Amino acid sequence: MTRYEPAIDLDAITAIDVHVHIEVDHHGHSSLPDDLRDAAAKYFSADGPNPDLDGVAAYYRERRMAAVVFTVDARTNFGHAPLSSAEIAEGAARNNDVLIPFGSVDPLSATAVDEARRLIEDHGVRGFKFHPTVQGFDPSDPVHSPLYETLQQAGVVALFHTGQTGIGAGLPGGRGLLLGLSNPMLLDPVAARFPELQIIMAHPSAPWQDEALSVATHKHNTWIDLSGWSPKYFPESLVRAANSYLKSRVLFGSDFPLLTPDRWMRDAGTAGHFKPEVMPGILKDNAARLLGLGG
Repeated sequence: MTRYEPAIDLDAITAIDVHVHIEVDHHGHSSLPDDLRDAAAKYFSADGPNPDLDGVAAYYRERRMAAVVFTVDARTNFGHAPLSSAEIAEGAARNNDVLIPFGSVDPLSATAVDEARRLIEDHGVRGFKFHPTVQGFDPSDPVHSPLYETLQQAGVVALFHTGQTGIGAGLPGGRGLLLGLSNPMLLDPVAARFPELQIIMAHPSAPWQDEALSVATHKHNTWIDLSGWSPKYFPESLVRAANSYLKSRVLFGSDFPLLTPDRWMRDAGTAGHFKPEVMPGILKDNAARLLGLGG
């Protein structure tokens, strides 16, 4: 077992993509049950690449980008075996010039805290990905405090999906998935109770963009990533915040493979939303500071 240690040359890369999904492992196992995988592909009109971890590393290396990689462990809610976060960390360790591993644990599992500790101590993950709607949990419930305390003590990042999701979209009853669990306001008590825990609120948080901006304005241990949407569709309020009062806590993310960094960069250039002076922070510098890269 090789413990992850980053070897990223910040001068050699153009960006850090903080939101990259590993959807399939080297055994061919998918991170989602078949019906959800097919519905998500239809929802996103996804026809781009869907490589395994080493393929993801090659894809980002070719673009001179680094990538935060993760899966989502929803074994309780889906009854589906997740991809191995330990294997993702191992893969990141052999591609540590471009990859940064985040773990994932099922908050509904009695072993979540122990699993998180192992991923941090034995495998060197730099953060954890949570998807409250997919995992079926209320992130504000104090029952999850021991897990957050573990992450806070270790100094790793907690990245939460916020807003609407394409997972389950179009299936009967959305396959029972609850959108309200991903309201960013549910992260406000988490940020209040754990002030040293750095929390990323992923995506433009439709239909709760103003709630996300409110939380980020009040709780300075929260960040916003710009993944999952083409920049040409970003809400005006988010663009204004990224250009001004939140410019040091906004992060580039794509949502690969459902949205590629190539499209994000192309559409960002076409839309012209962001001031030139804030782009270095959004694309790389803010994430490097958050993740403790470059000394």
